[in-house]
Amino acid sequence: MKFKIIFKIIGFLLILNGLAMLTALPFSIYYNSDDIAAIVISGISTALLGSAMWFLIKTDPDEEISKRDGYLIVTFGWIASSLVGTLPYIIHGSIPSFTDAFFETMSGFTTTGATILQDIEAVPPGLLYWRSMTHWIGGMGIIVLSLAILPILGIGGMQLFQAEVAGPSKDKIHPRVTETAKRLWGIYVILTVAEVVLLLFGDMDLLDAICHSFGTLATGGFSTKNASIAYYHSSYIEYVIIIFMFISGTNFTLHYFALKGKVFNYFKDNEFRYYFLFVVLTVGATALFLILNNSQNTESAFRDSAFSILSILSSTGFVTVNYEAWAEFFPEVFLILLLIGACAGSTSGGVKIIRYEILIKNSLNELKKLIHPNAVIPVRHNNKAVSNDIVSKIAAFVMLYMIIFILASLLLSIIGFDLSSSMGAVAACLANIGPGLGATGPSTNYSSVPELGKWVLSIVMLLGRLELFTIIILFSPSFWKN
Repeated sequence: MKFKIIFKIIGFLLILNGLAMLTALPFSIYYNSDDIAAIVISGISTALLGSAMWFLIKTDPDEEISKRDGYLIVTFGWIASSLVGTLPYIIHGSIPSFTDAFFETMSGFTTTGATILQDIEAVPPGLLYWRSMTHWIGGMGIIVLSLAILPILGIGGMQLFQAEVAGPSKDKIHPRVTETAKRLWGIYVILTVAEVVLLLFGDMDLLDAICHSFGTLATGGFSTKNASIAYYHSSYIEYVIIIFMFISGTNFTLHYFALKGKVFNYFKDNEFRYYFLFVVLTVGATALFLILNNSQNTESAFRDSAFSILSILSSTGFVTVNYEAWAEFFPEVFLILLLIGACAGSTSGGVKIIRYEILIKNSLNELKKLIHPNAVIPVRHNNKAVSNDIVSKIAAFVMLYMIIFILASLLLSIIGFDLSSSMGAVAACLANIGPGLGATGPSTNYSSVPELGKWVLSIVMLLGRLELFTIIILFSPSFWKN
């Protein structure tokens, strides 16, 4: 293990975090809020700590980062970011409990959007901005952001990219990972600015437009209002966010090629076609149910169903209605959606559609082999054969996902939560969505979760964000052997 280079890169990530905190200052100054000192102290302290680690630790400029180093940097980089991210809340006093502050910050960086805040609107503007900024940084990944800069400073980052982008496929837009990171972040920034502008036309002020755009593009869901998006009573705002939730749930590689003029690449991609079809069918069926059983008009039923389903499927977690009240079976329906997710290569959480696609195709192939035992029938995605190694890794991922879901749900119920609320909370945190079911449903929050339960859910959020293997591999004895 190259511990010097690991700590050096984590120091660089802390510098980025400190600078990001300081971008909240203009809002604190403009609104003359009482969080200026907390932001300045937190931002400067974090940047100084990171600078000390970066400049005082000497490493060989030609030293390569191994795959094992990459896993450690990503995992501990996320934990370190969440630890220093608590400082503005604790210093200001808006979240005095370290457990609550860590939960809120981890929820932000993992783009989960689960909150313990009882009165969000009482939190000063600068802290609300920082809270949403943690989403935006975590959405594309602070590690991927660093890839665009670290090579300039003499440190390459392919291993970091592999550890951070832990999905079944790592589409590289450009042969050099640095250029890939730059292009991904360029698209991310363009889409964020576009949504901010559109929300400003919906009579949101600048702070709200930025915070909700951060939450949408990162599929995070932190709002500046207690009632989330329902606060605005605006069909226009809801439709803008619906569109960007769908975009954010799509593989960002496809957005890049679309900007290059290759728009038809969307429908050449199997996963996107399944994603699009699944959204259309579920929204259509839900809207029809609301029209026939809840006496809603067609437009309202479509908007409510599209917003709620895309919010869950993309793991955004914004709320406009209490979908648990639609019918008795809807909580179970949304629990299934929690575990599905959107596309790989997007900022969404969940298992991802591509994994289900490959597992279903593999299962069908096994049935065919029962009839034709000597046949060689490969699993195909986008007309390309998928290796057995990838299929086995996906099967292992889904199995681990379900085991963690069951064990964490049981642990939370032992701590004192009812089983339904425990399952909903774990599913929501593992899929990085936010609103769960029951005691943590769309009309409540996570403040009632016992302290130990918040630590369990914080770990679950990190596992979900880094897609299990990046963290679980650290507990393997063979990982630490030379």
